[in-house]
Parts: sequence; C-alpha cells; structure tokens
Amino acid sequence: MNSTTYTVVTLGSHSALQILKGAHDEGFPTLAVTNRDTESLYRSFAFVDEVISIDHYAEFMNLVPILEDRKVIIVPHGSFVAYLSLEDHKEMRVPYFGNKAILDWEASRELQRQWLSRAGLNLPRQFKTGAEIDRPVIVKLYGAQGGKGYLFVRDAADFEDRVNILGERDYILQEYIIGVPLYIHYFYSPLTGKLEIMSMDRRYETNVDSLGRIPSRAQEGMDIEPSYVVVGNSPLSLRESMLAEAYRMGENVVRVSKEICPPKGLFGAFCIETIITPDSQFYIMEISARIVAGTNLFIDGSPYSYLNYSEPMSTGRRIAREIKNALLSNALGEVLDDASVI
Repeated sequence: MNSTTYTVVTLGSHSALQILKGAHDEGFPTLAVTNRDTESLYRSFAFVDEVISIDHYAEFMNLVPILEDRKVIIVPHGSFVAYLSLEDHKEMRVPYFGNKAILDWEASRELQRQWLSRAGLNLPRQFKTGAEIDRPVIVKLYGAQGGKGYLFVRDAADFEDRVNILGERDYILQEYIIGVPLYIHYFYSPLTGKLEIMSMDRRYETNVDSLGRIPSRAQEGMDIEPSYVVVGNSPLSLRESMLAEAYRMGENVVRVSKEICPPKGLFGAFCIETIITPDSQFYIMEISARIVAGTNLFIDGSPYSYLNYSEPMSTGRRIAREIKNALLSNALGEVLDDASVI
C-alpha cells in the first residue's frame, strides 16, 4: 500500500497550510475544505491539489457522505474543534488521524485537570469560593474563546466587589502564575512508542501585550480590560538544563492518557501550555490534544526537529510521515481513531 492511495484533507484554517504542505512533501494528494473568503488563498498554493468550498465551516458535516466514499484521511486541528461539536467529531466515520476519545478530556476543564494532576504535573491552585482567595486569581469563564472572557482579581475583597460582572455564568477561580508563557509542541508515535519535542513558541496577544508596555501607574483609570486574542507567535528555545523536565512532562501526559482513554490514549501532535516562574518551575495551564497554530513558525523545521531528522520537518509533515509509515507497515489502524479504522 503506497501513500498515494489516500488523500489528506483538512479544514482551510489554523494550521492547514502546514498540514497540506507536509502531506504533499510526503507524497500524499491534498484537499482543503475552505469557505468562500479563503478559497482563493488555498487555490494559490501548488501543494493544494483540490479545494472544496462551503459557505460556512459549520457545514463541513454535509460533506461527510462524499468523503466517506473517497479514500481520504482527515487531519484535525484547532478550527475543527471550534467549528464542529464533539458529537460531530464522534459521528464522522471518515478515517481520522488521532483518538477522538481524548476530546472529552480536553474539552472539560475538570477532566483536563484530573488528567494533568494524575500525570504529576505542577498545576496552579484552584479556589472553590471567592472567600478563599488569598493571592492574585484569574477567573476563567466556561466556553471562553479567542482569548476573551477572563477577569483578574487581587484578593477575596476584590472578588466580592466585582463578582456581579460574572452574572449567572459558570467560572473557575485559578491562581494567577506570574512568569514566562511557553508552549511546548510534542509528537508521540504509536508506531515506535517514541515521544519527540518538535518546537516551542510564545503567543503574541492583543491587547495584553500592548498594555504591558504602559507603566502600571499610567494604566490607572484607563478602564481597559485585558484581552488575550492571539494574533501571532514567536519562536523560543528552552535552556537545555530544563529540557529534560519538559520531556518528562510529555511522557507522563502520554502515559496517563493510555489509562484514561485505553488502549491508544493520546498520540500524534499535542501541546502543553506552561508558565515558567523565576525559580525555573513549570506550571501547567492546559493541554491541546492536536497540532497547535504555534507550530506554523516551523514549516521548515525547528532546532528541535532538526536534531531528530537533519531535514526540514514541520509538525504537519511529521503527521504525514506517521501516516505514511503506518501505510508502509500495514498498520494504518494504529494512527486512526478506532471508530474510523478501515
């Protein structure tokens, strides 16, 4: 079975260009599902062999019967989760790279915290009530998207003064860790049992990064709520003395994932969002169980991927190579969701 038997398909958003370029470089035909506004962009790239345009990404499920009749493999990314429901993902029977069972654990803040805690990762403290708050806290609303929906409070009294802003919405009170944000991109291969660190990045967020340039005294009375809408990413490399801990965290996350979503657990690309404090401690904010947009910095590879491959190896291309290796070893089912194994 050769790689040209299957077409790699993804939604025209997020990290689609990287995914499709990587698939093309590994010998796969490629298909981008776009909306009307992005159709011309994806048609402009020679490595995109086919484009199907729909009015809205939420209409993707209408294409599923067509895709089921073709030899395609879906590679999901963040926009798949944003535009399609968990039920939509589970309903699809199109071959799908990754384990859909992990989506429930990623989507729930409580389940995700259980997962990371069982993995022995260092997590910010959570408070059950506002009266317990004794340090700076970030109030995270359920369903917050696009970097919005956060509130910062200093202590219990400050929370009581501002709690009415939240209304009837559900929220989590989480200790606010002051340090350097670092997003670590991993890849775990179920074929080899090997974990790789692919790359790392920081996010550039507006308007919070602009606010950081204004002295605190000058901010008084401005009445500007910080927003964490991501507009871009910056590359980072970690001190080598801290790299072993970063690798250990990834190993533990994968190990526990096989316990909570047996037997396959988490595989393929994923990202751990961390804050590093002045005493070089990692605090884990959350996990993304698929390719993240920060990997777009490294379409031509990163310092870390070069250590493993000595050739340009993006996370998107690494996904395609995993699929190709599975085909060559007659083990395609190992890299697909069980419900879509063909």
